[in-house]
Amino acid sequence: MATTVRRAVLTLPAAPLGPENPLPALHALDELHALDERAREDLPREMVRQIGYEPLRTVLPTRLRDGYGRERAETDLDTIVIENDRLRVTVLPGLGGRVHSLRHKPTGRELVHRNPVLQPAGFALNGAWFSGGIEWNIGATGHTTLSCAPLHAVVVPAPDGGEMLRLWEWERLRDLPFQVDLWLPEGSEFLHVGVRIRNPHERHAPVYWWSNIAVEENFRQRILVPADEAWHFGYERTLRKVPVPEHEGTDRTYPERSAYPADYFYEVPRDARKWIAALDVYGRGLVQTSTDRLQGRKLFLWGSGRGGRRWQEWLTEPGTPGYAEIQAGLARTQLEHVRLEAGEDFSWLEAYGPLDADPALVHGDDWAAARAEAADRLEAALPRADVDAAYRAWLRCADTEPGEVLATGSGWGALEVLRAGHKLPGTPFEESTLGEEQAPWLELLRTGVLPAPRRVTPPGPTLVAPHWRDMLETAPADPHTEYHLGVAQWHAGDFAQAVRSWERGLRLAPSRWPLLRCLALADRAGGHPRRAAERYEEAFDDLCAERRDDGEAWTAATAALARETIETLLAVGRTAAARAVQDRLWPSLRGRGRFRLLEARLLVAEGDRAAARAVFDDGFDVADLREGAEILGELWSRLTDDPLPGRYDFRMRPPGRDRS
Repeated sequence: MATTVRRAVLTLPAAPLGPENPLPALHALDELHALDERAREDLPREMVRQIGYEPLRTVLPTRLRDGYGRERAETDLDTIVIENDRLRVTVLPGLGGRVHSLRHKPTGRELVHRNPVLQPAGFALNGAWFSGGIEWNIGATGHTTLSCAPLHAVVVPAPDGGEMLRLWEWERLRDLPFQVDLWLPEGSEFLHVGVRIRNPHERHAPVYWWSNIAVEENFRQRILVPADEAWHFGYERTLRKVPVPEHEGTDRTYPERSAYPADYFYEVPRDARKWIAALDVYGRGLVQTSTDRLQGRKLFLWGSGRGGRRWQEWLTEPGTPGYAEIQAGLARTQLEHVRLEAGEDFSWLEAYGPLDADPALVHGDDWAAARAEAADRLEAALPRADVDAAYRAWLRCADTEPGEVLATGSGWGALEVLRAGHKLPGTPFEESTLGEEQAPWLELLRTGVLPAPRRVTPPGPTLVAPHWRDMLETAPADPHTEYHLGVAQWHAGDFAQAVRSWERGLRLAPSRWPLLRCLALADRAGGHPRRAAERYEEAFDDLCAERRDDGEAWTAATAALARETIETLLAVGRTAAARAVQDRLWPSLRGRGRFRLLEARLLVAEGDRAAARAVFDDGFDVADLREGAEILGELWSRLTDDPLPGRYDFRMRPPGRDRS
């Protein structure tokens, strides 16, 4: 059959994403993949330079997505299906372009971990993320802020004359447009993926890219890669080189043999073909390969310990097999960012398909023989020269103008194109995609004035790039503009000027709580916790007086501000004031897992450990628990010497091992 690209609908049990958090994400980024300074001393010079290359301070201008829950209902999801006579590929354009399924039709094998539910969890840089399939991570170290966001999607001609799916968007952390082109050459058993990241600016830009492939765990699954060494990261802020396959007496190429979550960034020789495979006990599974630009290869494993197993359960439904991730990236490790010069681009081609190898060699004691067997089978199925040729052919199609529109992304790219006049053939950001969120910024661009909201509502998102900050600085200085200017200045690291902007805005602001919250956070960051607590308390009072209803927007604002206020009051010992905030919440909010956890903390602060223990015994789930968070275990240890119940055990490193 000829390759086809068509719309379809997938019905899954899904938890709604909920509203975005309306409070600007001013907090310093707390990414798990961070190193202590002393851990950098023995690393290669280029690696150290790329680790220190323009790290993010915050996830601005994006907003946090922490409004989801854990109650799932059957939900129809728009999909795009790419199909030939060998493979069927299901893509979720509204959820970061995730490849949800990669099915090998002749055998009926699912080549990736296909999560049977859509359950958001706190893994993305900005919160909501879900497991399974193949994801496209761009922006900065971690899961992309686009994990649960819509992408633009169209049909364009493929290099072989068939149909190709093009996905694209404007990545806002680094202000870079990117595209992902997916096609199935006629009769091919390999999904081809062409990726291009462009820098249309007059300045260099830090670039991050990792393609993450979830593969289902199974008995004696082995990860094969052309490497004898790897950089091991065990979530303790250290990175050290270890041998492959055996490390500390255990063959770590079998994910089931490790106890705790870990990353292995493989040292693939510069001239070697770039590939990684996950093969089962029969020597069958998935292989990913690419042109040489995508040099990095990685294994992430959850491990067999309680914490890793609990996270696996958290991300899906009971009875679902676990997964590991094999990954491919622009740098050797995910702690690094690569410099993209002004006006240039990075591009490469990836291929995903089935691999069948001799299980006796794959699982033998000779690591070199196991690797060679997989490499030889890959070369027979898809020669390296064919991948390079496919890349060259795709480049000639990369600028092809879109055909049939299948899905629409955000309007932020269109706003940037209007501002700067960028020419981006193949990935147009049409003015018709501009929406309500972009409207005030479009008016600022055209008139020099940022319009105030026409109704009483939590503030909209802030643009923080230097060109927008410059426009805010020259706009009329009303309280609304001063609020957004302060956010942009804070993001730029000009903390003192941000505080001055917020203080100016506060003098005449009809809505005081957004400015008070910003000032409170600045106080907390600046070492003034008591003043921060006072300002948070005042901000929460003002929000409660101003909110108009218990609709989605005001509920999100109330929950976010209450959480920050209670935590800050508890930190300075003002337990009664923290209790007063908790008691003012609507019952629906107090019943959420996050506030049940705060209730337990309040009870501990009030001296009622028995009642706090009862909260745990009654059971609660913190839906937006962050990857690596240890608050549940820490609080439990203050209540009792009993073992931490499995429900609350999300530990990603051995007990007693400190990250610092």
